[in-house]
Amino acid sequence: MNSRAYLEEKAKEIRKSTIECIGALGVGHVGGSMSICDVLAVLYFDQMNVDPSNPKMPNRDRFVLSKGHGGPAVYSVLALKGYFPKELLLTLNQPNTNLPSHTDMNKTVGIDMTTGSLGQGFSASVGMATAIQLDKGDNYVYSIIGDGESQEGQIWEAAMFAGSQKLDHLISFTDSNKMQIDGTVGEVNGIYPLDEKWKAFNWHVQVIDGHDVIAIQNAILEAKKTTGKPSMIILNTIKGKGAYFAEGLVGSHNMPVSKEQCKEAIERLS
Repeated sequence: MNSRAYLEEKAKEIRKSTIECIGALGVGHVGGSMSICDVLAVLYFDQMNVDPSNPKMPNRDRFVLSKGHGGPAVYSVLALKGYFPKELLLTLNQPNTNLPSHTDMNKTVGIDMTTGSLGQGFSASVGMATAIQLDKGDNYVYSIIGDGESQEGQIWEAAMFAGSQKLDHLISFTDSNKMQIDGTVGEVNGIYPLDEKWKAFNWHVQVIDGHDVIAIQNAILEAKKTTGKPSMIILNTIKGKGAYFAEGLVGSHNMPVSKEQCKEAIERLS
């Protein structure tokens, strides 16, 4: 396992690259990208069995970003991991890019599932975990859903199936930043108590600080030790974490970013 200092540095690098690629376009999904940088750092630089030189390795761990609007952060971690040159990040969501606003497995190396339609990516991750169980594999499927996305009925249909089938090689995270495009999650359609809901669907549940890399690391290790149940790790996060102009703002879901904001935000992270 890697140290706190190493993983925090990786999370910082992901944040800088995410701000840079959104800033190159001038607009983008800042809030929900920045809030998942810490978990991505732990997954890709500590826990996941993946190989950038062999991205289709059959026994690799899979990752599905069901809340597809967090794509810029995933692109950043893939570039830092070596799946493609960092220069490509500056083409985010521009004409003929291989880095569209929402992740697309047919365009971007390292993406295991096309996502964006809320709830569908999570269902796909449940399908992948089912395949692993049928094959008696030892690899894992990791997925991230949003707390706003958790208002979708499809999330709970998939949750019910995964719990009933005891898919213990499925480890999922809820990015609980308490905000969505139209307001706070509680105002729009409250989902609380979220932990009790997942427990009722026969999931092993942990609630942690989503910006503490060691807490994330330990939660994943506990999930891997859990048998007979899929795992849900609820990450208490701050929308826009690390981007001074976006932190804790509902409006950061999709927002304009000036060159000056981009430059200052990266300097503050240095």
